[in-house]
Amino acid sequence: MQLTRFTDLGLRAMMLLAAGEAGDKRITTRSIAVGANASEHHIAKAVARLTELGMVQARRGRIGGLTLTDAGRQASVGWLVRRLEGDREVIECDGADPCPLVPACRLRHALVAAKEAFYRELDEYTISDLTRDAGLLVISGPQSRLGHQPDRQLSERTAR
Repeated sequence: MQLTRFTDLGLRAMMLLAAGEAGDKRITTRSIAVGANASEHHIAKAVARLTELGMVQARRGRIGGLTLTDAGRQASVGWLVRRLEGDREVIECDGADPCPLVPACRLRHALVAAKEAFYRELDEYTISDLTRDAGLLVISGPQSRLGHQPDRQLSERTAR
């Protein structure tokens, strides 16, 4: 099953937040975008949804930033993916050009069962489980692939 980019970014944001907390770092939408190699706009949309779900707390201001809530640390990855993906099918059988095999097709039911098995497996893990390895802390700073701090890179680019 292929996850949407939105879900991918939501999971990356959660993992970077968890790793950043372990490293006692202030995490912002911008720093997550750099760490996840994604646009700040897309990360902001994912973080807004995570905030609606009660997974992330956002604080504005000079000492603001993003933190995981207790619910965010304890939620299963399967639960989170279900909420971020929404209730969509693996393949679209009834779309604008409906499949002529729908009345007698068993594939749709097999795919529903496979999707549920996928989610059940993800239910075995929490974000905390996925970030226990200290290796993730390398990107949680977050730093670019070149090892420079994102704020420094941004200020160098805008100064040119």
